[in-house]
Amino acid sequence: MSQIDNEHSNSHHHLDKVSAAGLLIALGIVFGDIGTSPLYVLKAIAGNEIISEEIIFGALSCVFWTLTLQTTAKYVILILRADNRGEGGIFALYTLVRRHARWLTIPAIIGGSTMIADSIITPPISVSSAVEGLLILYPNIQVVPIVIAIISGLFFVQILGTNAVGKAFGPIMTVWFVMLGTFGAIQVFQDFSVFKALNPYYAYRLLTHHPGGFFLLGSVFLCTTGAEALYSDMGHVGRGNIRISWILVKVCLLLNYFGQGVYVMNLSGQKLGSRSPFYDIMPEWFLPIGIVIAAMATIIASQAMLTGVFTLVSEAIRLNFWPKIKINFPSDQKGQIYIPSVNIMLYIGCIGVITYFSRVADEMTIKEGHKVLVSTAMEAAYGLAIVLTMLMNTFLFSYYLYAKKSRFAWVVIYFCIFFFIECCFLIANLQKFMHGGWVSMLIALAMIGVMYIWLSASKIKARLTEYEKLSKYTDSLKELSSDITVPKYATHLVFLSNAGRASEIENKIIYSIFQKRPKRADVYWFVHIDTVDDPYTMEYKVMTVADDDVYKVNFRLGFRVPNKINLYFRRVLEDMVKNGEVDIRSRYESLNRHNVIGDFRFVVLEKFLSYDNQLSFYENLIMKAYFFIKGFTPSEDKWFGLDSSAVKVEKVPLVIRPTENINLKRIPWTVNGNSNGGH
Repeated sequence: MSQIDNEHSNSHHHLDKVSAAGLLIALGIVFGDIGTSPLYVLKAIAGNEIISEEIIFGALSCVFWTLTLQTTAKYVILILRADNRGEGGIFALYTLVRRHARWLTIPAIIGGSTMIADSIITPPISVSSAVEGLLILYPNIQVVPIVIAIISGLFFVQILGTNAVGKAFGPIMTVWFVMLGTFGAIQVFQDFSVFKALNPYYAYRLLTHHPGGFFLLGSVFLCTTGAEALYSDMGHVGRGNIRISWILVKVCLLLNYFGQGVYVMNLSGQKLGSRSPFYDIMPEWFLPIGIVIAAMATIIASQAMLTGVFTLVSEAIRLNFWPKIKINFPSDQKGQIYIPSVNIMLYIGCIGVITYFSRVADEMTIKEGHKVLVSTAMEAAYGLAIVLTMLMNTFLFSYYLYAKKSRFAWVVIYFCIFFFIECCFLIANLQKFMHGGWVSMLIALAMIGVMYIWLSASKIKARLTEYEKLSKYTDSLKELSSDITVPKYATHLVFLSNAGRASEIENKIIYSIFQKRPKRADVYWFVHIDTVDDPYTMEYKVMTVADDDVYKVNFRLGFRVPNKINLYFRRVLEDMVKNGEVDIRSRYESLNRHNVIGDFRFVVLEKFLSYDNQLSFYENLIMKAYFFIKGFTPSEDKWFGLDSSAVKVEKVPLVIRPTENINLKRIPWTVNGNSNGGH
């Protein structure tokens, strides 16, 4: 236990460590989404309102207290404490609490799905908001093709890996935040009275006294949409670096928001329309530079979001929430992964969002009589999904505090405060549903459907898979191994098994060895993989069932460890050979004399839905959906990272519930009306 405690202690020490390099990396990959919010937040809140002190001071007050309560208090101070060996994010939090209550799977699935949905909206609205600055210089320029080109380039780069360009993220985002703070401060110095907005009374008055003021919270919420990334990226940069760098980020954000507020107050009695207060506070000579920096910042924010989704999906796969799909590792950098199918899904989603809302913006332009920007049209779809992610995080973190034996009163206070705040944001965002919010919710529902189907089908399969005692077949395996009348199938035959207990094996594997086609081998290996809650665990244990004949290997892999079973199994063999536990040389005499390594053959059993079933309507629906989705995923051998030249994939029927009570009656056979006794 002392070694484990030391590992946890070292992990937490490293997590809280602060360094100049760590702070720079944190600025580059953690705060992209929340850091680009000034591009559109104040415009979203006040865009359709007559400018007045009540509106602007109320909006700034709402933004300040949202960033203070939701981002700083909830995420930076509290939730960052809930790390799983240094890792954060909704699935990391779920693994900390899932053993305490089965129902916690529901908020985990909803939260993960809505975060994926949000990642499809974030790149289009961020990049569009930045590129639309060009309309100030070139009013007739077509923005949508430029946005599509930038986003297409972003998704193409994923194939190559982002390790090289990632090194530039920190300096670029540092320039971005300095730019935000500088131009915001220039405006603030012209009118310090704007700091009256720090008084929460202005927020209260806007929300309760202004007509429709409460529903402005849907736009206010956009200032904190990137807060979830702070928690998700904890494993990449560390808790200490996030907390310290957030001080600078928050100051720069608030200066920019308040600077925009000072500028907009000069338009009292007017409407913002298509004006962009973010760009309007820049000097005219700096505008081209500002647009380029903004575009680069939004690209970095989108990249951080993509990286977060790749990590999220890889965790979902290991937790049995998502189909087993191909995962690539473009570089040796920790956490640097690329999932081709998810990349394609997100790209199609982003292009679809841009195309749809560009059409909506054109329709709104005709209807309202003035130019409506694409980013303005997208604001209705943005925020609704991520507020659900935050709400689910509140459930999980509250249960985490309860499971950690925190004082019950504090748990209740935490839950009540943030549940109330997020419910207010949710109700306000629901007003957007018919104006575009349905897009993000439709995407989220599709993701929830995939996760629910995959998890439910896995549970059905696990419940009804039959297991046998391995010891029951040990003698039979040894006899088959020495039966020279049966052609040898392989020197070493390796089966991937779902049986978690060392003493058990699936009856389908026994059927495959003895009945489907007798498979004689010199050594039988049964390999099982356990996914554990600790993200980077890499352990194994070996049970010798019969010396030099039958072995059971159990891997214990963390939910963030890549599936490279070929590589891990080779390491197991090396350790066992070094310890003299097994002889892996060929059993053919001529080859054995020259110390030639014996051949290894892997067998993967791939299940299909048998027609010989009597399914309930629910199970039939779930399993048909499961196998439909599975038809688009790679075969099991590719998922486990096995060498395809040495793998046999066998199709076996999945009999979920065999037909029972068949009323079939035998009658005598008759020839010309005479019974022949049934022969």
